[in-house]
Amino acid sequence: MSELLTAKSFGIENILKDLGLQGSNYGASTGLEHITTKGKKIDSFSPVDGQLIGSVNAATAGDYQTIIQTAENAFKTWRLIPAPKRGEIIRQIGEQFRKYKEPLGKLVSYEMGKSLQEGLGEVQEMIDICDFAVGLSRQLYGLTMHSERPMHRMYEQWHPLGIVGIISAFNFPVAVWSWNAALAWVCGDVCVWKPSSKTPLCAIACQNIIGDVLKRNNVPEGVSCLVIGNEAGDLINNDKRIPLVSFTGSTRIGRHVSKTVAERFGKTILELGGNNAIIVSEHADLGMVLVGAVFGAVGTAGQRCTSTRRLIVHESVYEKTIRVLQKAYEQLHIGNPLDPNNHVGPLIDKNATKDYLNAIEKAKQEGAKIIVEGGILSGEGYESGCYVKPCIIEAKNEYHIVQEETFAPILYVMKYSTVEEAIAMQNAVPQGLSSSIFTNNMREMELFLSHAGSDCGIANINIGTSGAEIGGAFGGEKETGGGRESGSDAWKGYMRRQTNTINYGSSLPLAQGINFTI
Repeated sequence: MSELLTAKSFGIENILKDLGLQGSNYGASTGLEHITTKGKKIDSFSPVDGQLIGSVNAATAGDYQTIIQTAENAFKTWRLIPAPKRGEIIRQIGEQFRKYKEPLGKLVSYEMGKSLQEGLGEVQEMIDICDFAVGLSRQLYGLTMHSERPMHRMYEQWHPLGIVGIISAFNFPVAVWSWNAALAWVCGDVCVWKPSSKTPLCAIACQNIIGDVLKRNNVPEGVSCLVIGNEAGDLINNDKRIPLVSFTGSTRIGRHVSKTVAERFGKTILELGGNNAIIVSEHADLGMVLVGAVFGAVGTAGQRCTSTRRLIVHESVYEKTIRVLQKAYEQLHIGNPLDPNNHVGPLIDKNATKDYLNAIEKAKQEGAKIIVEGGILSGEGYESGCYVKPCIIEAKNEYHIVQEETFAPILYVMKYSTVEEAIAMQNAVPQGLSSSIFTNNMREMELFLSHAGSDCGIANINIGTSGAEIGGAFGGEKETGGGRESGSDAWKGYMRRQTNTINYGSSLPLAQGINFTI
């Protein structure tokens, strides 16, 4: 970082020191060595107070080539290390994140703007996925199959792909990288990470944290690489040396990534937009709905891909639900996310506030009714201009603005008569990430989870749409991209499948009974 201004009242100066973010100036790293870069300067301003935290020079095309060449060389060594040994190194990385959980969590909160509890929770996700990867290191199973030919054996095995490109978004500046990296590493892959240019310091901090572990274990330089700057994104997408690109971001950019990588026959893991709904049944516990809906709508200031965008409420409990929500919204504290008394922090930048205001205006133009008024906050404590009021809007599901994802704390509410109607409304959007129904009626629960139910990658009963655990595969359908990260068998996306047949007999019978003689 070539410049440094900090808000001493938040203790950020000491946090930066703890994370090794003073006195350095680089926008690229090969894991063990930092590269002094001369690309475009990227300033990281905190949405908390508008202050400049630091400036990084982006990686140039030349820096990128150095990174990729180093990663290619590292892969040749890393893939030959037994998976349980790779798992042991990842275990140590998880321990290192435990050691730095507090300062890294505070940096996430300050650079991105989410609450301190959410920042610490994000680092906990990194720790959890490392634990998951350790166990996975002894479970990269293949299948055995019976051959139709005598004295033959068939089986499948999984091999590492090579270099995995990880392009992550600002809203989860460290966790989503770790979901990909921990699994890719244990599978024998090496990683090149391009973080969001809105949160570059969090990425540099992660490289600094794991550096000691990599050195201690004589890990080849290039297993964990970092390139900062938007130019690096297209370089990754077009690079035939990168067989897999994991992209997290908007559906619009995801289309470009998907097309670009597919044209060179590469693979993608896409985690794109969400337009998530909670269905509130007449049989719901409204006390539980309150917690799930409010946190889902206002947590991270509505900047999660799993944030609750729509609340579809049974007509018999609609008015009561609205009153409960209005009362809850009156009690929300908006302000510095490092203060544990606050529920809602800022949006990431002023462009996000413009999108928020535009969405509210479009909803009004389509005939929506404002239930809880929105707006930008100003005055002491809101100097960054990024703080907004969580807003509730009565709308129709077919409104154009309701069909879109706005990364802001806007909750659209609407009525339904039958559970079948509610499920149809929930599914009637282009996105398909997360979904939820609150009900104590078992038939409604089972219908929601059936083939005729939710069309999303995540479907929950009596919990909100936000806050997935790493044990399950994370991802969605339709315009959400279809990718899967994190738990379950998502590891298979980072490997290539190979079917093997062994003939241990003394003759060569052909499959399908084909008779071929010479």
